[in-house]
Amino acid sequence: MNPPAWSWRDNDLILNIRLQPRASRDEIVAIQADGRLKIRITAPPVDGKANDYLLRFLATQCNVPRAAVTLLSGHTGRNKRVSISHPRRLPPPITNE
Repeated sequence: MNPPAWSWRDNDLILNIRLQPRASRDEIVAIQADGRLKIRITAPPVDGKANDYLLRFLATQCNVPRAAVTLLSGHTGRNKRVSISHPRRLPPPITNE
């Protein structure tokens, strides 16, 4: 069984993400068939730049400070788990469910 795109652990939102770096624009695309949230970002996957950019992008999307967003796993791969502490806003498509 595939992991859900997101879950809650107390007040932390946990996202299971499939990241596409070097995209033409930053966007949260959709929930994929494998249950992951597909996110495209413009940053290249070099020297951790894509990870840093992803965390800043999610902080903006959820209206939290960058320090509230933590990369839990997937530091070198495209599949990632991210924790967002006390999100003030839920990004689409999470808000549609």
